[in-house]
Amino acid sequence: MGKIAMSRKGDRRLSLPSKDLMAAIAATRFGLGARPGEIDAAKADPQGFLIAQIRREGADIPQDDGESAGARFEQMRRYQQERRAVRQEKDGRGNDSTFAAQAFQSTQRDLRQKVNADFLARARIGAGTPASFRERWTLFWTNHFTVSATKQITSVLVGPFEREAIRPYVFSSFENLLVASSTHPAMLTYLDQALSIGPQSRAAQFVARRRNSATAGLNENLAREILELHTVGIDAGYTQGDVTEFARALTGFSIGREQDDRAGQFVFREQAHEPGPRTILGRRYAEAGVGQGLAVLRDLAADPRTARHVCGKIARHFVADVPPPSLVQRLEQRWMATGGDLAAVARTLVESPEAWDPTPAKIKTPYEYALSTWRLIGAEPSAFERIAPILTSLGQRPFAPPSPKGWPEDAQTWAAPDALIKRMQWAQGFAAAVADQTDPNALAASALGERLTPLAAKAVARAETRREAFALLIMSPEFQRR
Repeated sequence: MGKIAMSRKGDRRLSLPSKDLMAAIAATRFGLGARPGEIDAAKADPQGFLIAQIRREGADIPQDDGESAGARFEQMRRYQQERRAVRQEKDGRGNDSTFAAQAFQSTQRDLRQKVNADFLARARIGAGTPASFRERWTLFWTNHFTVSATKQITSVLVGPFEREAIRPYVFSSFENLLVASSTHPAMLTYLDQALSIGPQSRAAQFVARRRNSATAGLNENLAREILELHTVGIDAGYTQGDVTEFARALTGFSIGREQDDRAGQFVFREQAHEPGPRTILGRRYAEAGVGQGLAVLRDLAADPRTARHVCGKIARHFVADVPPPSLVQRLEQRWMATGGDLAAVARTLVESPEAWDPTPAKIKTPYEYALSTWRLIGAEPSAFERIAPILTSLGQRPFAPPSPKGWPEDAQTWAAPDALIKRMQWAQGFAAAVADQTDPNALAASALGERLTPLAAKAVARAETRREAFALLIMSPEFQRR
C-alpha cells in the first residue's frame, strides 16, 4: 500500500506507490534501467537510494584518454593545416599520394578514434554505473548545453567538454554550470563565438583597414542560444535588441592561438571586445571587459524566468512530456530559494510525489534503450562498433544532435513505426548474441520489478526459445517506457 506524501499548504495530498514499485521506478525512470540486483537494493528506501547518488564533486568521469580540450584543439588545427597542404599539393600536381597526404590521413584516423573512444567511455559509464540517476541527471545537462560533432572542429571537443564543463558542475550552482559551458572551447567553436568581433573594436578597425571593409563580424549565435535555450527561454519577452547587445557584451570571448600561453583554451581578447555600456533585458551593464559578459551570465542564471524554463525541462525529461504544473512549481521554488543549487533541485525532484506517478509516460531514447539493455544483463559495450550502428540507425548518431536544441525529449519522436521496427531488429540481433546464457524470466523480474505486468510476464514465459523471450522482454512496452 502506498503512503501519503507531505505537501505544501493548499496542495492536494498525493499518495506514493508501494516501496517495491518505487524501487522499480527509481531504477527505470530516474535511472537508466536496472542492473541485476539494483531494484532489490533500492527497496528499503527508494528515495534515499537516489538521494545518496547526489554529490557535490559532480558526476563520474569517463575513463577515456583524459586529453584536455586545449590539446584536442591544437591537434585539430594541425589536421586542418595538413588538409590544406594536401589540397594545395593536389591542385598543383594533380596527385595526392604524397607524404603529406599520408600524414593527413593518419591524423584524421587518430582524431576519429579519439572521438569514438570518448563516446564509448561515456556509454560504459551509463551501462555499468551503480549510480545511474547521477548519470541520467548528467545526460540531461549535456543535452541542455548541447555541442555537436556535426561541426568538424567541435567533434574532437565534445568529450572534453562534457568532462571539463558539465560533469564537475552538475550538482553545483547553475551559474557555475552556465559559465563553464559558455566559455568552453567546444561551445565557442560550435556557435562560432570565437569568430565574433565587436564592430567598433580595435580588431574591427584593424580588419577594416586591411580589407578595405567597413565592418567586421559580430556573431549572435551564442548570445541567442544562451537566452533561448540555456536560460530564460524563448517566451521570456526578450527582443532582438537584447540579443544584439548581449552578443556585443560577449565579444572577446575566444580561444587561445598556437602562439598564446593558453593555446586551445578560453581567452578574453580585449581588442575584439565591443567597447561601451550595454542594456540587456532592462538592466544596464557598465564597460568592464570580460566582466561585462560574465555579469550578464550571472544575472541570467539568477533570473526567475530561467528557473521556470529550466525546471520545466527537468520535469519533462524525468516525468512526462506534459509534466504536472505542481512539480514544475515545486522545482522552481526550490531553485529560487537556493540560488540555483542543482543538488537541492535534484533532491526536490526525488522528494516530489508527482515524480513517482506509476504511469510510465516517457519512452526511452535510442541511447537510453541501448544502455538499459546492457544494464539488463550486467554488461557494457565492448567497442564503439557495438553501440554506434543502432544509434545511428535510430536517428541518434553518437555525439551529433542535429541542432543547438539538442535531442528531442518527446515520446512521439522516438516511437515512430519505422523506429520501432528497427528496435525490434536490433533486439533480435542482441538476443541472438546473449540470450542463450540467460534466464529471460528471471531477467524480466530483475529488470522491471513491480512494473512487470502479468501480460508481459506471460509473453516472456510462453516464448518458444530464450532468444524469442529475451527479444519480447526488451521490446515490451514496460521495458521501452520509463
